[in-house]
Amino acid sequence: MNKIKLALTGTVLGSVLGGLGGLVVATPALADERACRGTMGAVSVDGLRVPQGATCILVGTRVKSDIKVERNATLVARKVKVGGNVQAEGARAVSLTAKSYVRGNVQVKQGGAATVTSSRIGEDVQLDDNRRYQRVSGNRIGGNVQVMANRDGVRIYRNSIKGDLQCKENSPRPTGSRNAVGGNKEDQCRRF
Repeated sequence: MNKIKLALTGTVLGSVLGGLGGLVVATPALADERACRGTMGAVSVDGLRVPQGATCILVGTRVKSDIKVERNATLVARKVKVGGNVQAEGARAVSLTAKSYVRGNVQVKQGGAATVTSSRIGEDVQLDDNRRYQRVSGNRIGGNVQVMANRDGVRIYRNSIKGDLQCKENSPRPTGSRNAVGGNKEDQCRRF
């Protein structure tokens, strides 16, 4: 509705100013991105950002686009619905649990701990170069699971993965079993 109002306002304003010889440039409104510090319940927001150093706890929250977790921030999400991706770079911890649903990807890179359990991910799960314990268990994943160069341990257990399961250069080696994989199981995860 707001986009229609914006388009109509731009058209009317353009007609008025155009007749006066003026130039009007309309820019689309950006989706509202809300900062999260503390706890957020069963509300709906366009986009969500966990600011640097903050902790955000989501319980039953609906996010229409992406969740972005900044450096040294913590995200704890239970029963959430995310229309886009969950992206974290340098985050302290990211936890998606309790029947959460992410339509896009879950990407946790160069951070601390990550937990993705009992949830549904529409596309890929990527855990890359994290320095604390990583856990992926009991999920339905529509794409690939890629676990690369993590330290402090990785557990991959009882997932349904439509694409490939790829694990490389993790130290110690990941542990896991009972994963149903539609594609290939590769490298450190080939026996899972």
